[in-house]
Amino acid sequence: MKMKTKILLSGLEFPEGPRWRNEKLFFSDFIGRKVIAVDNKGKPEIITELQDSPSGLGFLNAGTMLIVSMQRRCLMRLDPDGLKIHADLSKFTEYNCNDSVTDSYERTYIGNWGTKSLESPAKPTTIILVTKDGDARIVAENLIFPNGCIVTPDCKTLIVAETFGNKLTAFDIENSGNLINRRIWAELEDFTPDGICLDKEGGIWVANPSKAEVLRILEGGEITSKIKVKGTNVYACALGGDDGKTLFLCTSQFLEGKRSSGRIEFQKVEIPGVEIP
Repeated sequence: MKMKTKILLSGLEFPEGPRWRNEKLFFSDFIGRKVIAVDNKGKPEIITELQDSPSGLGFLNAGTMLIVSMQRRCLMRLDPDGLKIHADLSKFTEYNCNDSVTDSYERTYIGNWGTKSLESPAKPTTIILVTKDGDARIVAENLIFPNGCIVTPDCKTLIVAETFGNKLTAFDIENSGNLINRRIWAELEDFTPDGICLDKEGGIWVANPSKAEVLRILEGGEITSKIKVKGTNVYACALGGDDGKTLFLCTSQFLEGKRSSGRIEFQKVEIPGVEIP
C-alpha cells in the first residue's frame, strides 16, 4: 500500500527525534538547536533552546523532559529552572550522541555515530544506558551507527536501527537494564534505517532517507506498507494523534544545502502506535 503525506509544519532546519505526548508532537531541530512542540493544528511552541545540537528526546515518569546533547555528549534534563546535565556521556564515547529511547523504568538508551564525520566510515560503537538517577554505563557494543530505537511496552525488548549496518537489531532487556540475547530483527539490504516507531501489532515504521520513504516492516523483514515523500528526505517518524493513527515524519533537504527546508509531514495509517512514557 502506497500513501501520500500532508504538511503539518514547515520552515524548520532539520527535525529529528519525534515523540508524541500530551496531544503534541515534540521534536528536536538539531541544526536550529531547539526543541519544539507542535499541536495537531500545526501551532508550534519552542520548548527550550540549547547551545549544542539536540537529538533524542524522552520523558521521566513525572513528565520531566530528557534531551540528548549531541556534541557535548550529555543527556540533559529540563527542570523548571532550566537545563541541567543529567548524565555526562563523554567518557563512554568520543562520537556525537544521537537518538534515544526512555522506558517506563526511566532508563534511557542512547546511540552514537561511531564516526567523527558523516563522510567517514562508521566504526563499531556502543549503546549507553542512563538510569533515572543519572548513572551511565555501556550495555551493548559493536553496532554500526546505532540510531533510532524503541522499547516494547512490556520493557522486555529493545530494537535499534543500525543505519550503516543495514538492519534492525533486537536485544532482551534484563531487570538490571542490561541488554542480552542480541539478534537480527530484520535485514535491510540497500536500506539505511534511521528513526523508527512501533505500532500495536508489532510492526515497525522505519525512515529510509536513502530512498525518501518510510516503510512498515514486520519481524523478519516483510514490508507491508510504504510512504514516499516528495522533493525531500525523511529521517524519523512517530505515531500519535488523537487515535494514535497519525504517522508523523521529520523531513529535510538540509544535507542537500537547502536551509529552512525542514518539515513535519503526516499521514493517517491503519494501526495505532503504542503508548510510550
